[in-house]
Amino acid sequence: MATKTFKEAYGVLQRHAQTLRDQQEPNIDDLLTIVTQSVDAYKVCKERIDAVEKALDKALGEAGAVAKKSSRAPKAALPATPDAENGDIPF
Repeated sequence: MATKTFKEAYGVLQRHAQTLRDQQEPNIDDLLTIVTQSVDAYKVCKERIDAVEKALDKALGEAGAVAKKSSRAPKAALPATPDAENGDIPF
């Protein structure tokens, strides 16, 4: 399959799904082509999604490490309230 982008592959999946939904009777002659192209398009989409998830995990992990380093300053204690003394959290 010549599909290289997520958008193109997703479009293939959408078109094939619509084709299958619109059929009154299954067209067996076209089914193998539809399934083969759909599997290829799915693989492209899955690879792109996995790559984005990996990049996000890395970026967020690095951002979390930076945030942890910068948040080492002691935090001020919240003032006690009468409800807090009874174990109730006032919201």
